[in-house]
Amino acid sequence: MKVSLKWLKRYVDLDESPKELAASLTLLGFEVDDMETTGVPPLENVVVGEVLQRDPHPDADKLGVCRVDCGPEIGEKSIVCGASNYKVGDRVPVALPGAELPGGFKIKESKLRGVPSAGMMCGASEIGASGDDSGLLILDGRPELGTPINQVLTDSDTIFNLEVTPNRPDCLSHIGIARELAAWYRRDVKYPEVNDIPAKADRANGEGIFKGVSVDAEEDCPLYIASVIKGVKVGPSPKWLQEALTSIGLRPINNVVDVTNFVMHECGNPMHAFDARDIDGGKIVVRHAGEGEAMHTLDGEERKLSSRMVVIADQSKALAVAGVMGGQNSEVKEDTTDLVLEVAYFKPSTIRWVSKKLALSTDSSYRFERGVDPLSLRYATERAISLILETAGGQLCSNGVTVGNEPVWQTEVEITPDWIRKKSGFDIGDAEIREALELLDMSISVDGDNVWTVSIPSYRGDLYRPVDLLEEVLRIYGTDKIPGGQVRATATTAGDSPITQFNRKAASFLIGQNFAETVTYTLRSAAEQKLWAGHVSAEELALLNPISEDQTQLRHSLLPGMLEVLHLNQSRKTGANRFFETGRVFRELNGKVVEMVAVAFLECNGGTERSWKDRTFDDFYAAKQRIKTIAGYAGIDLDKFKIREVCENEGAWQEGHSAAYEEPKAGFFARVGLMSLPRVKEMDIQGEVFGGIFCYLPERLREPKRIKFKPFSLFPASSRDLALVVDKNEPAEEVVRAVSKIASKATKGFEVEKVSVFDVYEGVGVPEGKKSVAVTMSFRALDRTLKDKEVNKAFETIQNQVRENSPYSIRD
Repeated sequence: MKVSLKWLKRYVDLDESPKELAASLTLLGFEVDDMETTGVPPLENVVVGEVLQRDPHPDADKLGVCRVDCGPEIGEKSIVCGASNYKVGDRVPVALPGAELPGGFKIKESKLRGVPSAGMMCGASEIGASGDDSGLLILDGRPELGTPINQVLTDSDTIFNLEVTPNRPDCLSHIGIARELAAWYRRDVKYPEVNDIPAKADRANGEGIFKGVSVDAEEDCPLYIASVIKGVKVGPSPKWLQEALTSIGLRPINNVVDVTNFVMHECGNPMHAFDARDIDGGKIVVRHAGEGEAMHTLDGEERKLSSRMVVIADQSKALAVAGVMGGQNSEVKEDTTDLVLEVAYFKPSTIRWVSKKLALSTDSSYRFERGVDPLSLRYATERAISLILETAGGQLCSNGVTVGNEPVWQTEVEITPDWIRKKSGFDIGDAEIREALELLDMSISVDGDNVWTVSIPSYRGDLYRPVDLLEEVLRIYGTDKIPGGQVRATATTAGDSPITQFNRKAASFLIGQNFAETVTYTLRSAAEQKLWAGHVSAEELALLNPISEDQTQLRHSLLPGMLEVLHLNQSRKTGANRFFETGRVFRELNGKVVEMVAVAFLECNGGTERSWKDRTFDDFYAAKQRIKTIAGYAGIDLDKFKIREVCENEGAWQEGHSAAYEEPKAGFFARVGLMSLPRVKEMDIQGEVFGGIFCYLPERLREPKRIKFKPFSLFPASSRDLALVVDKNEPAEEVVRAVSKIASKATKGFEVEKVSVFDVYEGVGVPEGKKSVAVTMSFRALDRTLKDKEVNKAFETIQNQVRENSPYSIRD
């Protein structure tokens, strides 16, 4: 929010420099993002002087030597000047030795071409003023000699850009900030007086102009004030009003609209002026909009409204979106003569919802959605009426209407000084506590046990707990005055959470595999979600109030964002083609959407990098092994779970080249393989992309089993091969798992340490719909070299068990 220092000085006496005020505002809790100085900044040792004599410089044709009178306290000075637009008798700004001009230019006594010069006569730009910059600034009106230049050129101002926290809507106005500074500097607040409001008996007759107000949405608009002013003359605002609005970045429009904007930024109360001619039937109706009702707002846009939104309407049409923006069909125009001035209180949650739904944030909605003080409406109304009568003329009519009542405000909080001292951690006196609260307009009553009952002003809706008052006391006392002390705290050393440990292990593993880590947004676009996860998932993960159009959904996977990173690196030819990421994703599991911890990686086999030698890239099996390793860090052995080929409708993966592990009961799923070639091509990525993703429910994370040392054999292994005829769609890994289970029970005194596939065959000799999977089994004993006889016996047992207890047949 922009705040004008010149404007603030209307309500509180401030002699401090802008820099000091900025520091004070920060200590009060209002961060100053930046400051901007307009006009002549505060200048020391720059005064009004008069040229008494002008002689040519003895050693320079373009310089003159002047005798300048700077007033009785300073006296006459000899100054060398190079300008030519002045004459004897002119009064000009004079920078004396010790002055510092804008830009850091310091003035000191010097010699110019051998002639002493005790200062400098200044042009407009040299002191930060506007005007002709071709020579000296000739001052109009012959101001008194020796007067500081800031008292003559008074259009200077400093604009503070403040960060006002959402709990302080009372400070979204100049009076609100003035109250805070007045409390900080222990000064009085000067509230504007409301002048020229005629008594009810003296008000004009406005019966033909306005017939009243009907509020059909009492819950959303508990208080509505409409005032009628007739006979106004719409035109430009006076200079002071235009300058005030311009200083904070507002564009002056006309005297009536400018007054409503001025009062909003002065008091914090949004208001709107309607042209009475445009109110059909002469009556205002505060109602809910019809579903799909349309209206053109002042920004020229057509807005489609819903039945949850409140509008200000007449008997035939909507005139304004309540609390947000007026309509084009009732704005004040050049020929407007009769006004209906609206000042109202709207329910903050309603305005907040409407503003988000319409993607329309205005100065009015910004204040209403945070909460306007309902007890300030009458004062703001009278202030606006007074200024309209002053700047646009007219007469206040007697048929103004108030619908609803001001709420009964009685918020009291009990505290004790001892409690304040205990929570503060240092000694602060009762008088200082009382002073801080009273400076913030709080009244205090004390009972016999020294319990203070503090009455909270209506504009401080954020104060309702003792701890809130503690914060107020410390703010006004000064957090910079809190004495230093030694902090003592007992703590226990705890290890990192299991999730952090898992992410660290997975990241270390992938970094060791030459993958680079990425960090992408958790919020993704609807188009991306529909493309990669489908319409159902996109709807399930849609946000109610998205931040922007390209961040409307919670992400279901890490891979789409990583593909964007891959495309960026390919387009910039960085040569990077291996990436991984750890983060959170949101998936449907067991019929509901859950948040899962995820690790994903991808590698592009190809790209833009040129080399004298063809590189060897990873394939499906390398990616599969990585997924198994990562799952192991979460305590999950993927070899114990079934693997399946991805379905055709799983659009992120290439059918026939990708696989899936998933076990809802175990709370995890994994995908690995070749990513969809058409999708990758659509993203303009060159080459094939292999990747994998492992996701698990955080509450299901298990510690990996501690690896125990197992003695290894020093004796050679003996191997046997076995060819099995299996179903064509049977995964080879399932065959290995089944054979390993059988083999583990067929040996005594030694073991089958490994079963692996070495051949897969389809064709002549194998029935249609079947395939041959050949495995080799490695037998080894810990204490001896195995004999063929015992190996053959175990192998025969394995063959018999395969025939009897498995769906496989042995190929001859």
